[in-house]
Amino acid sequence: MRVGELAARTGVSVRALRYYEEQNLLAAERSPRGQRHYPESAVDRVQLIQQLYAAGLSSRTIVELMPCVLDGRATPELLARLAVERDRIGVRITDLTHTRDRLDSVITAADTNLRTGRPCRPDATA
Repeated sequence: MRVGELAARTGVSVRALRYYEEQNLLAAERSPRGQRHYPESAVDRVQLIQQLYAAGLSSRTIVELMPCVLDGRATPELLARLAVERDRIGVRITDLTHTRDRLDSVITAADTNLRTGRPCRPDATA
């Protein structure tokens, strides 16, 4: 598939796909006219790259981890690195869960105050 189709199917810009190529995260074959052509598997790979970016991994880290993530090739050092990233993500999930719970309590209190006519803040006037 061509770069525009890959962009459309993954929701990632053409510019981002070119960046992924520059960072050795994604590879394309070139036609005689220089057009990029990607295999069907590129859709899953781009989605994985997006997930890893969303989890806070840098492109350098993703490149280092990609052999293990894609086909299970690993060294003890790479497995240790994956464990570190997994643990970091776990801490982030815990932090986000606490933040969500805090927002839930604020929303509940504010909703109760609105329904009862009380001010939302102690310093607000009715």
